[in-house]
Order: sequence, then C-alpha cells, then structure tokens
Amino acid sequence: MQSPLKDVNGADPSGPAADGPRKATGTGRRDRWAGHRERRRQDLVAAAVQALLRHGPEVDMDQVAAAAGVSKPVLYRYFADKSQLWLAVSEVVAARVIAAVAPAVEQVREERDLVRATIDAYLAVVESESALYRFLIHRSSDPGVHQVVAGTSQQVAAGLARVIGDRLRALGLDAGPAEPWAYGLVGFVQAVGDWWTTHGQPISRAALTDYLTTLLWSGIEGVRRSADLPRELTRAHERITP
Repeated sequence: MQSPLKDVNGADPSGPAADGPRKATGTGRRDRWAGHRERRRQDLVAAAVQALLRHGPEVDMDQVAAAAGVSKPVLYRYFADKSQLWLAVSEVVAARVIAAVAPAVEQVREERDLVRATIDAYLAVVESESALYRFLIHRSSDPGVHQVVAGTSQQVAAGLARVIGDRLRALGLDAGPAEPWAYGLVGFVQAVGDWWTTHGQPISRAALTDYLTTLLWSGIEGVRRSADLPRELTRAHERITP
C-alpha cells in the first residue's frame, strides 16, 4: 500500500522538491522588494534635483524631504548620510553632461567644427542646468563627487581623443597628440565653464564658444601646419579649412 506521504510518482511532497517553490517565491519577493527600493531611491534623487533647482546649491535635507513629500528619516533609510545623496545627484548631472557632449562630438567631420561642437555642447549643459552645475562645483571637494566629475571628464575626453585620432590619421598625421589634446580641451573648457557659471554667465554662450574655438583651434592648426605634410595634401586641406 502506498504511503499517504508519497505522491503518485513516489516523491515525498515534504522533501526538497516541495522546498523549491517556496525558495523561488522568497527570491521573487526579495527581487521585487529590491526593485521597489531602487525605484523609490530614484524618485528621491529626482526630488533632490527639483529641490536644487528651487533652492540653489545650498539646498539642505529638510528642503529635499519637503520636495519629496517625506520626512528626513525616510531619506536616511535610502541614503546613509547627506554625502551619499549628493553623490547620487552628482551622478545624474554627470550623466546629462555625457548625454549632451558625446553625440555632438561623434556627428561632426571637420576638425574646427569638432572643437566648436565640443565647446558648445558643454556650455549648453552649463547654461540649461546652471543650478545643478553650480551644485556640482560647490560639492566638487567631496571625495565621491570629485571622482564622479573626474570620471565624467575622462569619459568625454576618451571619446574626443578617439575622434581626433581618426581625423589626424585621415590627414596622414601622427595620432599621438589626440589624447593629450582631448584631455587638454576638456579641462580647458571645464575651467572656463566654471568661471562662466560662477560669474553669472557675463557673456553669451555663442560669443564664449567663438572665443574658445578661436583660441583652441589656433593651437591645433599651428601644430598641423608645422607637420611635414606632402604639399598637395596641405593645399587640399587648406581649401576645406574655415
């Protein structure tokens, strides 16, 4: 006679096979909770961004909590301290910089236009996100935020170096200068962007882009002209260079 503890296949329903669904259910519940927690965290970061736009770079946790419609203790359930929240906000700003600059760099084909597009895209972020950018400068001494800013600059410079290298090789030139030029351009424009936003954007973005393009392109063009290019290639390039 078959034991009442056995199923029709002879398996014990109280054994490992029965534990499987319960474990899977527990894992699924943990996954759902983790997903809910991450969405909630993102909502709080978005609220912090809105509080920054409303109150400026000196925004405090009370103002963030009010923008999120929660109490301060709720914020601290998702962020260990204020620095962790500011780090999350800086990552949002950094992502916006990359999203604006990277496509601008990739789509241009002339060297001078490449310089101009990089400058204008960066300054466009500073102009449209001035409160967030001021916050980034204000918090840049924080180790975590500093790393985010440095990582953003590195990512933009790496993409720019790749494009500059392609342009140099297309002209028959050594691509060696591409990386230092890219890092120098990014650092230069970042420093000027900091000055521009700190002083309340005293000149227009278009004028500042023109000034910086002229200055930076003159240096790059000088190096290009000093290269030992075949005469016919030099003349052909001069005809297409603005």
